[in-house]
Amino acid sequence: MKLVAFAASSSRNSINKQLVSYAAGLYASLVEGAEVEVLDLNDYEMPLFSVDREAELGHPEQARAFLARLAASDALMISFAEHNGSYSAAWKNLFDWSSRLDGKVFQNKPMVLLSTSPGARGGASVLATATSAAPFYGGRVKASLAIPGFHQNFDVESGTLKNYELKQKLIEAVSRLHETIVA
Repeated sequence: MKLVAFAASSSRNSINKQLVSYAAGLYASLVEGAEVEVLDLNDYEMPLFSVDREAELGHPEQARAFLARLAASDALMISFAEHNGSYSAAWKNLFDWSSRLDGKVFQNKPMVLLSTSPGARGGASVLATATSAAPFYGGRVKASLAIPGFHQNFDVESGTLKNYELKQKLIEAVSRLHETIVA
């Protein structure tokens, strides 16, 4: 079983990348022989999408490469950074380019969607948007979870959730993904 995980953020110090890396590690510990690949959105940087640029440039290789990574997986895990209540510009741009190649960007993969932020809602607004939109783009959302107060609930040094209740909720979400794949 191969899991592709990534943070929908281009920040080099992304708290969402820390969270999704941790959650992907939980998946690897639950699934014997699991292969986990954590992508970095910075590897897929492209010009801002517009139909004019698409006509001029065609479809960038980065979008093709991103879709190929998703296609090679059995499941997806994404942690969304919230920028002003919505997707980060980096994710939206990659998504827009990719969707021009394949409208079902998520390719009928089961997925767990996450978010975190320093605030009390943990990116709940962007997570709600992503969870409701994913099925239209070929995503089979099996669980979603917002982790509030990242700096209070996540131990950056050890790379783990230190809040027991949130950790149990995350394990449950990751378990749903595994149950879906083996069923």
